[in-house]
Amino acid sequence: MHKYLPTMTRKEKGVWVSWNENIQHKYKNLYTVQTEKELQEVVEKSEKLRIFGNKQSSADISAGLETLVDIRNYNKILSYDDTKLQITVEAGITLETLIEAIENKGWCIPCLPDINTVTLGGALATGTHGTSGKILAQYVQSFRIVLADGTLKEVIDGDELMDALRVSMGVLGVFSTITIACEPNYTLHVKEAPQKDAIWTKNLKEKIDQYDFLRVLWMPHTDKGYVITGDKIAPEKNIIEKNGPSYLKYRRDVSKILYKHTHTYPWFTSVANKILALAFFNSKKEHKGSLYQATVTKSRGSTLELAEWTIALDDFQKVFEELKAEINKWSNKSFIHIPMDVRFIKADNSWLSYAYKQDTVTVGCVSRNAQTADSYEAFKTVENIFIKHGGRPHWGKRFKARDPEMEQLYPKWNDFKNLRKKLDPNNKFLNTYLKELFDEK
Repeated sequence: MHKYLPTMTRKEKGVWVSWNENIQHKYKNLYTVQTEKELQEVVEKSEKLRIFGNKQSSADISAGLETLVDIRNYNKILSYDDTKLQITVEAGITLETLIEAIENKGWCIPCLPDINTVTLGGALATGTHGTSGKILAQYVQSFRIVLADGTLKEVIDGDELMDALRVSMGVLGVFSTITIACEPNYTLHVKEAPQKDAIWTKNLKEKIDQYDFLRVLWMPHTDKGYVITGDKIAPEKNIIEKNGPSYLKYRRDVSKILYKHTHTYPWFTSVANKILALAFFNSKKEHKGSLYQATVTKSRGSTLELAEWTIALDDFQKVFEELKAEINKWSNKSFIHIPMDVRFIKADNSWLSYAYKQDTVTVGCVSRNAQTADSYEAFKTVENIFIKHGGRPHWGKRFKARDPEMEQLYPKWNDFKNLRKKLDPNNKFLNTYLKELFDEK
């Protein structure tokens, strides 16, 4: 008879609900694990299972099977290597805890995602990224993973398996412990200001090289973007901080009001965007801090539904112009809530990375009305345009493309599928959504 380990809890039957309540699945067994041995045991004994953290994915990848594993209590910091500037942690740790621990050591991860509430394992598995650097998974030096049969495997930087594993949606195995390479921390002088589209889109390659941090919050239907730049400075350097008007803190509340009925009256989005741009994205701001302090959102004020597409840097200008022209046509209903987050990623070699073999621009698309996202026409329009130009979807966000499209978008797609079948021949880690994505029966 199976014996449960001391710190592992099990709950029979229930309903798994995503953070914005858009995805719900019944389950038969829910395990909460706290040790690697417990994680191994659950994986070994389960016929089918998925792992989840803080449930913030817009893609249906975290549940949908009879057995689920909550990884959030498997979250310890295991060790520091002061010589190599490396930290080893358990996969359920949140980015908030991880980054604050790193900063206390005087270190940083050079390219941080926009939010800090997700678990590290989930962030890595879905290719989470920031801007002006590589995707987060590229800073990993080694993984310990639990394979489908419950055995452990260690993979280090340089191993052939590493390029497949870095971004793998949890279908090659379950991340257990993770070692990340850091750099000495630094201070950024951040400036924010609106710019016309004709200005911020010009000479992007030069701007990417010029600034240590570059991000653009594009405002559809306004002909403007809100440009955020950062330059490394000495920590003791004094700057005159400009925080903008005090009412800026109400942007999310006002957005919620203005967008409340745009699923019924899509055209009003254009009006709402102009109001929001004038009120909340029209002032110049200036401040300094570490990359984490100065650029990462520490909380989410409301639930969202998200899509994100990436395109080669060389193709961005033509895709942007086509997208802008299409959504500005009043003959369709593709009015887009602001902002569309534009970020920049350096090329890498990870098989399912958005930046595989190419410098990349990422463009986020948000619906502020999470519960009516299925009728949000913008998601369809954005996907059609990006797919046409070879764009790649974010694995943790909303998209409709499946195996035939992925084979065209990712040169290593079939290699990844073959490796997945080898490591998980019984499809233990595939829910219905992932079966469709990988064209598995």
